[in-house]
Amino acid sequence: MTDPKAAQAELAARLHELLGDEPTTRVVSMFGARAFMVRDKMVCCALKDGHLLAHADPTTDAALSGEPGASPAEMGPGREMGPGWIRVAAEAIADDDRLRFWVDTCMTFNRAQTAGARESW
Repeated sequence: MTDPKAAQAELAARLHELLGDEPTTRVVSMFGARAFMVRDKMVCCALKDGHLLAHADPTTDAALSGEPGASPAEMGPGREMGPGWIRVAAEAIADDDRLRFWVDTCMTFNRAQTAGARESW
């Protein structure tokens, strides 16, 4: 069995690799997760056990929910976070291409949210 903190740290390192060239990227500890912020908006989080919390365009929620390992994100049992917040199981992002898919999806939404924002803060 994998150590939950080690799995989270490994995912955080992979996310750092993918997001390192984005402007104003920073990592914030939030609710036991490592939240990746770009342009002051959350892109995704490395959760315990290596799961991913993806923040995507709410209008794509139905389509994304059909992706392997995707489920509605919850703030607690039975308390869904709402459209656009998706939990992706660690097994579904073990492959770098699948993790890249989710990061690209989240960054598309991030760019739409921050369109017109200055690139340097």
